[in-house]
Amino acid sequence: MEVRVLSDTIVSLDTDERGVACVTLNRPEVHNAFNPAMIEALHSIIRDVGKDDSIRAVTLTGAGKSFSAGADLNWMRESASYDREKNISDAGKLSALLEDLAILPKPTMALVRGAAIAGGAGLVSCCDIVLADQSAKFGISEVRIGLIPATISPYVIGKIGAPQARRYFLTGERFGAEEARKIGLIHEVVSDERALNTRAEQIISEILKGAPKSIAEAKQLIATVAAANVSSELRGMLTAKLADVRAGEEAVEGVSSFLEKRPPRWSE
Repeated sequence: MEVRVLSDTIVSLDTDERGVACVTLNRPEVHNAFNPAMIEALHSIIRDVGKDDSIRAVTLTGAGKSFSAGADLNWMRESASYDREKNISDAGKLSALLEDLAILPKPTMALVRGAAIAGGAGLVSCCDIVLADQSAKFGISEVRIGLIPATISPYVIGKIGAPQARRYFLTGERFGAEEARKIGLIHEVVSDERALNTRAEQIISEILKGAPKSIAEAKQLIATVAAANVSSELRGMLTAKLADVRAGEEAVEGVSSFLEKRPPRWSE
């Protein structure tokens, strides 16, 4: 098998001779916060990977110090000026990306260093296996800036359950890798980046022992038996709800206060 490397200023794909695809979010200067261009690039890669029979497994990671800090707040501030139709379309693109990542017929593994916040935690929740090093920090922090974790909620709740969501969705607090493991958001915690890569290779070697079609069927079986499939109606409702909230007064104030490095009005 030929080794392939596709580079982008936003997302890169490196596929080795075993058929292991490494997808890297590549906006380290903003902690891999995603904007429409990154969502489009990542979604395109995920769709292509899903159709490529030569690819056996996928890892997802972030360049630089963080996995992903979630949505780019400059994009969120701009979205407040969108009309409702454009906001629904915009939010729907993220929803479609998350769903396609979650149902990708290949084993997926997130390798987390640094921040995996809000939408970053959503990407983590869509992956089958999640490893993190001790530097990892997580949070479902949307309420801190007047938003809600709408599009990521089916996948995060699928990982941590409603009881934990009742805490972390409402407080927006950050928590470390050990707590993330305890509540089911991640599977294992390792000491550092070197150990993270070593452990990932060990698990990939186990994955590659399985039959590709059987693995794809087993992944679908999990979703079916657990009744965890997300309906288009639910995704549409959540997308519309996020679009409405995103243009609301709290979101405008929350995003502005964050970018202006001041407390939002409701915390004074």
